[in-house]
Amino acid sequence: MNFLDQIKESLEKIWLDIAASAPKILGVLALIIIFLIVTKIITSILKKVLTKANVNKLGDKLNEIELSEGKTLNVNLVNILVKTVKWLLYIVLITIVADILQLTMVSEGLKSFMGYLPKLFTALVIITLGLLFATFVKKSLQNLFESIDLSGGKLISQLVFIILMVLISITALNQAEINTEIITSNIKMILAAFLLAFALAFGFGARKAVEKILNTFYARKLYEIGQVIEFNDIRGEVEAINSISVTIKTKTGKVIVPIKDIVESQVSIQD
Repeated sequence: MNFLDQIKESLEKIWLDIAASAPKILGVLALIIIFLIVTKIITSILKKVLTKANVNKLGDKLNEIELSEGKTLNVNLVNILVKTVKWLLYIVLITIVADILQLTMVSEGLKSFMGYLPKLFTALVIITLGLLFATFVKKSLQNLFESIDLSGGKLISQLVFIILMVLISITALNQAEINTEIITSNIKMILAAFLLAFALAFGFGARKAVEKILNTFYARKLYEIGQVIEFNDIRGEVEAINSISVTIKTKTGKVIVPIKDIVESQVSIQD
């Protein structure tokens, strides 16, 4: 067999292979086109449904979260969910095509990735819910510290927020089956040192704050709006009680008296 015959035989073999594979290739192309059209329809419907369901309200809440001084999130939850679904459908398409074309390594790898996705999504849900919870705790602490006029309340609440987010992030990473042993051991030492310092500082500095809380508690328990009281030559009707003072309406006007003065004085309640 001469050289030209060998070339002719090779070309005939290639042509026969192409002809044998043509139906499969055409079927794959048709599948891709149909799948892309279906994906576009599904994502379009999903976007309309999520928009009407006001899913972006949750995104707005996340965007209100202040991660640090002046820095907030900027997410569009509807777009994120729609794009996530679209790429999941693309992965399903690639897996099907790989199976048809007998690309075993590709299809097996994608199937393993799809099996891992539920754990990844669970970790993202933990992060999201944890972020909302940590923000709620942060705002509650800020309001508490403002009500008792405690200096440094904003800093303390921000530190609590960071600690909670670190713990939540570690939980999410564990859910995603990411080894956090080294991170956890280092954070435990840092957290222990921080909590010790915080406990000492708060223990020395919070005495007045605790005293204010107790005074407010007893004042609100003992006195009511509308009661007529008399103490230190002041006689009048209790008009308001807040966290730091009591407003008394007298014949000559209104007197704002610190709660501490009332709690520590002898008060006569008129029936």
